[in-house]
Amino acid sequence: MATPPSPFSLAADALGKLASALKPPPPPAWLVDEAQQRVVLFLNHVLMQEPEAQARLARQKGRVVRLQWRDFSMQLAATPAGLVERAPDAQADLRLTLTDTSPAALAQNALRGEKPAVRIEGDVQFAAEVNWLVDHVRWDAEEDLARLVGDAPAHTLASMGRAAAQALRAFVAKWPGQGGRA
Repeated sequence: MATPPSPFSLAADALGKLASALKPPPPPAWLVDEAQQRVVLFLNHVLMQEPEAQARLARQKGRVVRLQWRDFSMQLAATPAGLVERAPDAQADLRLTLTDTSPAALAQNALRGEKPAVRIEGDVQFAAEVNWLVDHVRWDAEEDLARLVGDAPAHTLASMGRAAAQALRAFVAKWPGQGGRA
């Protein structure tokens, strides 16, 4: 006897169909440009906290990686300083494409601590360096928060954030259709 579909899966299916029927217009070019610039600033901020990552990236200077997800793409080049800069017109040495097109599925995988599925095309050695960066470089949000509010409040807020994230991960793990029980 077949089990009835869960209300969550029915709602997810309905939202998916609605989203595909109501495809929004693309964002304006100035907004995409500004968002990409902010991403570069954030990545460089995180990289500057990791000397080993900067050294590894500096050895790849001039190499370009193209990041692609659905209609969104961004090209980044390694600089001699071990940071990244936008390289929109350069030829990509490496192309990384997220194969999962669903934002909800990507969010669920992220909450479970899983890497998204990626199609890799191009230079294998450069791909290995990028993979090392993904595996070893982490943003120390608590340290940045401590610069703004002090050590004790930053530690308290970070602890609360970690507890909330853990609770959310536990909830997602029990979500029907995601390997959990109904």
